[in-house]
Amino acid sequence: MKKGDRQQSEPKRSGAPTPISPLAQAQAETRDRDRDRDWDRHGGESPTRPKKRWEIFPGKNRFFCDGRLMTAPQSGMLPLTLGLILVTSGLFFIFDCPFLVENLTGCIPAIGAILLSFVVFTLFQTTFSDPGILPRATPDEAVDVEKQIDNASSASCRSAPRTKEVLINQQVVKLKYCFTCKMFRPPRTSHCALCDNCVERFDHHCPWVGNCVGKRNYRFFYAFITSLSFLTAFIFCSVATHLVLRTGDGKSLLSAVQESPGSAVELCVCFFSVWCILGLSGFHTYLLASNLTTNEDIKGTWSGKSGADVTNPYSHRNIFVNCASILCEPMPPSLVNGRAPVRAEPSLTAKSGTNAPKSRAKSLPSAPSGEGRPPPPPLAPPSSARRSSAKSDPAVDVPPTRGSRGSSGLLPPDTARVRPAKTNSGKSRTRSPAPAPDVHTSRRGRTEEP
Repeated sequence: MKKGDRQQSEPKRSGAPTPISPLAQAQAETRDRDRDRDWDRHGGESPTRPKKRWEIFPGKNRFFCDGRLMTAPQSGMLPLTLGLILVTSGLFFIFDCPFLVENLTGCIPAIGAILLSFVVFTLFQTTFSDPGILPRATPDEAVDVEKQIDNASSASCRSAPRTKEVLINQQVVKLKYCFTCKMFRPPRTSHCALCDNCVERFDHHCPWVGNCVGKRNYRFFYAFITSLSFLTAFIFCSVATHLVLRTGDGKSLLSAVQESPGSAVELCVCFFSVWCILGLSGFHTYLLASNLTTNEDIKGTWSGKSGADVTNPYSHRNIFVNCASILCEPMPPSLVNGRAPVRAEPSLTAKSGTNAPKSRAKSLPSAPSGEGRPPPPPLAPPSSARRSSAKSDPAVDVPPTRGSRGSSGLLPPDTARVRPAKTNSGKSRTRSPAPAPDVHTSRRGRTEEP
């Protein structure tokens, strides 16, 4: 291949940048502006998929369906509870309902189905809903609380107790400090050790439903145990009626059980469980009428067990008003809000003095130095560096400059005297100094090239 052909085949390389059309430049600026806005909106995280609150939730709860459902870390007896309800109701619909429809009425299966649907619905509402968890204090809030406690301790010259007293309906109520959540608990709030959260109007942690029972799901829990007691009593009475009708033709009870073995299983399960469920429903009905919680009743907070003359400041002195204030009050919003995106704290960006995080500056690619920009000129070495190199050479003597001890004249900083160096023959010879670079010193002490 000839030289001319090679030059024609290879494209010409020039140092000038490739021209960009105005439309492409406008599109690039719009894309960069949108990326910056998304970056600032998501607090420095990737704008494609920002983290949500349930992904960094500090408690031990488990979340499902992208944060829509939450439950306790351990399901406990929930599978057993749901299994007993479904198995017992299934046996009832298989062995008892056909006989009762033929001999009594067809409303019995409909009533059983309605009760079963309501029981399962309220059970799931209690299990997979937020019981009233209070979010933990932010670092700034925790620091403010610690400062208040330290100020109170310094004012009283001793360690102040981590409690506060508030007045509710002429009754003094103490607010305790939670060392895990770093805040003073609101009234009727307690920290659940199993879920590791502070729950507002905490009643108890129920292993049978696999969740805490608090302000937001107590109505569902009460509806669950009440409807379950009705369902259990209904199945027990229906099974007993079925067996009695089978023994009405002169048959014995053993033969009736042999004809319908599922009825015997239902009878045993309902007989041993109906008393527990009815007793639990009655106990919570008493708490509901008195506007108490299980935690307050066990500790005797307002019952006077501690010897103090106290009354319940939350009671309205009316049974119906107490029940309506708990069961019919508007549902408070969830403070967890697990599906909300995580946003950066505004204090972090304010302290750093810039709107963009530092990690963003590292991730942005740097522009190549060869596109449209000449390389920076080489900087001349400072005079101090030349003096240090001259001092390291034993044949070069650097005189003192202005301001140094023993300076007798005003010599330029780059001037060096040459001293003789001995050779092997004992005669001295003169080493010629290296040619000094063509530099001059500015007024500020910087070396500049001409």
